[in-house]
Amino acid sequence: MAKKKSISKNDIISLYMDYVLEQHEKPKSVYAFAKANNFEESEFYALFGSFEAIDKQVYKSFFSNTLTLLEKSKDYAGYDARNKLLSFYFTFFELMTANRSYVVYSLYKHKNHIKSLSLLSNLKRAFTSYIDELEIETLDIKQEDIDKIKKRALQESAWLQLVLTIKFWLDDSSASFEKTDIFIEKSVNASFDVLNVAPIKSIIDLGKFIFKEKMHSN
Repeated sequence: MAKKKSISKNDIISLYMDYVLEQHEKPKSVYAFAKANNFEESEFYALFGSFEAIDKQVYKSFFSNTLTLLEKSKDYAGYDARNKLLSFYFTFFELMTANRSYVVYSLYKHKNHIKSLSLLSNLKRAFTSYIDELEIETLDIKQEDIDKIKKRALQESAWLQLVLTIKFWLDDSSASFEKTDIFIEKSVNASFDVLNVAPIKSIIDLGKFIFKEKMHSN
């Protein structure tokens, strides 16, 4: 009998993603999944509590791998908040594109929109913390309660922007997802212009782009 092999968190994630893409369903049980891949069931539970926990960790891993790649760049540390966020978006969606078949399967298999969003809960916590670390400048109001509300609003609006971008990317059929790249640039620039009370040219530009895409899709 072959000796059982030790398994890492990334190994389990990779094996699980391969399984659901090949079988179009989750494994029947943790026992069967572990046996088929020659590792102990207890090793699975030492790393994950369920298959749904893996689903959530996949998106958190996209985030973590994005930051790892960005931090290897000599230029990234010197960027301002706007360019750091743009770099994050472009790198994050490169990783998502490399795993598009899994993302489409996992997010579209649920007809319940709330259920799909629950798979992104770990990603949301990591991303909103990242937004805090960017120290994005907003209107300076010297009032503690207002500052807390402002911080929360910034986190939620940034998260909504990421979710909308994921939805746009899922629906994007352009070559190399070039329309998603345009959407990212326009939406991130527009959001920063709002925060900085700058001219609204980029906001109008984003509105025109979204309207044009909706007209074409209809």
